[in-house]
Amino acid sequence: MGILKPSVLRRRVTDISPALLRKLGVRAVLLDVDNTIAPYSVHEPIPGARDWVRQLMDEGFQVVVVSNNYKKRVSAFAAKLGLDFISFALKPLPSGYLRARRMLGVRCRDCVIVGDQIFTDVVGANLCGMRSVLLSPIEPEEGLSFRVRRRLEKGLRAKFEEREDVLK
Repeated sequence: MGILKPSVLRRRVTDISPALLRKLGVRAVLLDVDNTIAPYSVHEPIPGARDWVRQLMDEGFQVVVVSNNYKKRVSAFAAKLGLDFISFALKPLPSGYLRARRMLGVRCRDCVIVGDQIFTDVVGANLCGMRSVLLSPIEPEEGLSFRVRRRLEKGLRAKFEEREDVLK
């Protein structure tokens, strides 16, 4: 279960504090888009996301958007948040994570991935030696592949919520 295990569980991105990130020992945040800072069907970040990103940056954290989605969608969100981005990251493969790390000039162990999916965000982080914050999805997805993945994730999430070695 090690490769599937997140470092931290949180409900929303705005529940992640600078103090928590310092506790994790990270300096850089790699931020997913879909169902992390916005529902799939929406073109604006969730309320509080802009202020949250600004607070992190004011506290000295580097933040970059890393998403599997296409450039048009990812670049629009990154622009609204004032961030650089990597689109079509091919998560959970390490290439997108490693490009983000190099872009920021930090080591893998200095990074945390923030996202809503175990089989992409968390697995990719663990493959790269990065920390991860697993969020609750903002809304249910419509596609068959998402429904299958969410069903598989359901049991894992329940186990992680019971475990003491995952920060809640």
